[in-house]
Amino acid sequence: MARVTLSSSISVPFTVAATPPVRPVSEVSSSGMASSSLLVHPTTPATQQTESAVAIANLKMRLVFISDTYRCRFGSNIRIFYTHTRACTDYSYSRSLPFGVSNIIMVNSFRYASIYKAGNQLKQENIRNVAIIAHVDHGKTTLVDRLLWASHVFRDNQQVEERVLDSNDQERERGITILSKNIAIKYKGVKINVIDTPGHADFGGEVERVLNMADGALLIVDAYEGPKPQTRFVLSHALQRGLRIVVVVNKIDRPNANPEEAVDKVFDLMVELGATDEQLDFPVVYASAVNGYARFDPDDGNMDMVPLLDTILEAIPSPDVDVDGPVALQICTVDHSSYEGRIGVGRLNSGKLHEKENVLVVKPDGAQNNAQIRKLYTFENLGKIEESEASAGDIVAVIGIEDADIGDILTDPENPVEMDPISVEEPTMAVVFEASTSPLVGREGDIVGARQLKERLMREKESNISMRINELEDKSGIEVAGRGVLHLSVLMETMRREGFEFQVGRPRVVYKTSDAGEKLEPIEEATVDVPNEYSGKAIEVMGTAGGIMDDMASDETMTHLTFRIPTRGTMGLKTRLLNATHGEAMLFHHFKEYGPFSGEMAGRKNGGMIAMSTGKAVAYALDTLQERGRLFVGPGDECYEGMIVGESAKEGDMVVNVEKSKNLGNQRSSGADKAIQLTPPITFTLEEALEYIQDDELVEITPESIRLRKRLLSATDRKKASKK
Repeated sequence: MARVTLSSSISVPFTVAATPPVRPVSEVSSSGMASSSLLVHPTTPATQQTESAVAIANLKMRLVFISDTYRCRFGSNIRIFYTHTRACTDYSYSRSLPFGVSNIIMVNSFRYASIYKAGNQLKQENIRNVAIIAHVDHGKTTLVDRLLWASHVFRDNQQVEERVLDSNDQERERGITILSKNIAIKYKGVKINVIDTPGHADFGGEVERVLNMADGALLIVDAYEGPKPQTRFVLSHALQRGLRIVVVVNKIDRPNANPEEAVDKVFDLMVELGATDEQLDFPVVYASAVNGYARFDPDDGNMDMVPLLDTILEAIPSPDVDVDGPVALQICTVDHSSYEGRIGVGRLNSGKLHEKENVLVVKPDGAQNNAQIRKLYTFENLGKIEESEASAGDIVAVIGIEDADIGDILTDPENPVEMDPISVEEPTMAVVFEASTSPLVGREGDIVGARQLKERLMREKESNISMRINELEDKSGIEVAGRGVLHLSVLMETMRREGFEFQVGRPRVVYKTSDAGEKLEPIEEATVDVPNEYSGKAIEVMGTAGGIMDDMASDETMTHLTFRIPTRGTMGLKTRLLNATHGEAMLFHHFKEYGPFSGEMAGRKNGGMIAMSTGKAVAYALDTLQERGRLFVGPGDECYEGMIVGESAKEGDMVVNVEKSKNLGNQRSSGADKAIQLTPPITFTLEEALEYIQDDELVEITPESIRLRKRLLSATDRKKASKK
């Protein structure tokens, strides 16, 4: 006779046959609760016996036939699987059982029962998982540097570059974080997993998915600027996930800093975002990351980072996980090693994961396959260390999962665990990538084919869930949709550095249709900080871009403006705003919502200078052309028919000859060209080029050059197309 104690006050009879021998049965009980017995009898028909048990105990049970091995899990959802039974019945369950969710019964052929008690939800007190979130340039990565120094990861005399986590070439060149990074430090015997996140709105998808690995977040706020648009974005997602927030007011050494006002603004923002009372009771640490100190009071004189580290241990909750439950790991980040292949990174939410362990891989679309963990790593300092076992609550990296992708769930094949899929906000801007059709194709890049371009973008699709990448119906190109021009240009810059040559069209916004059939377009919230004397100019520029002012606040020197503006209007807006305000304005914008389509917007007023032939530009010809507009090329630059070599001062395109040279005769001196003085040509960054072109133009991207061109290179073809 086997006996299991349940949290029901009614006895439920079950019997187990004496032969074959009964396996040992563990008693499962809860102190202070009324107990009852559950006995199993093999001679009673399975369905009747279970119906009787359920009717008395009022439990939720689900009967399903699966081979000869069946499982019963006690908890909020109880399932019993029997041999020779194909009935499937659902029952309501009136109360939560007190001993956890992971108790398992195995019943084979109604001959014997085995009951195993798994662990309850436990706190992993020796681990903290914390994400660092903030608006761009508020000091996240610099703060991580100081935490590394404070935990003695580096020697005192070691030479370390600033912003050591921004290891990507583009991150160092642009001065921003593009990809999230994981590090781990030890402090007072506790392992602190730190996740550094991007601050720019275009890379919000990185922030959204890595927050799944954290139990709390450090919200970094500039003591002078206070919360900014991206602060709202990252904070709203952290609050929705129930993360514990620690506010770090950074740059308190900055002139005109007002730490207390910054804290008040953060509190108001959290109230506006619907934070709970517990989240509103947030601890505050004041810091100057660049000087390496943190304080509980701005003027207490402390000169190290100990207050912040102590606050992390006290305020950030330890992971609340089931160490002895079935394995459950969701991949949040995918890394790649040329030696090991794809590396899946995520937080182990349940169980213990071992090297060489077999797991079930569940894809986001529901597809399943079995795999083996070839190698298992955990994070330590700036790198990873190989482990034979990892426990729930820690952030791990696994190797051996073929085609590991973001959102994949690794779980126990015998007891699969379901987890919510990773979701990020939809992209708002799209651009079409095409194989280059330039006459100069292949001169600077090694990879020029359409097939290689498609393969590279499809690989990007697997690892970047914040982008939507699909091939066009006519197979003429690949449409890539992202969060903004910067988001798209980072991918383009990465590909050109890999040796690709390709061309892209003008970015377009992603429209939607409402239930009522109304056309909707993405609307952004834009904020402008500008000196008082230029506020009028800034308002004028924003108005011409379709912006509607929501708020205006001024102090002694600066004016803060808030606008609602269509995403279409933000293209090229920063350049126009800087020109109008003599470079003094600061513009930030991020996606807010979809709103009604606001009508067509005027494009570029000035026409382009279009080259009429292929060859090198000559100084004599450029000297004449610079009087009629601004030039994009210099002497000796390779040009071709249909290439945009400058901007005309008038409306309408102008076909020009950049190869024209001075005719030499007996009466002229060959040294006359030495007197020519050319204005340096305008050079474009990728973002500026994408924002400059019109619908009938393309940007040609090579490892060495960024060129503007017409979609139709021949002037005759362009005339024919304009008549249609």
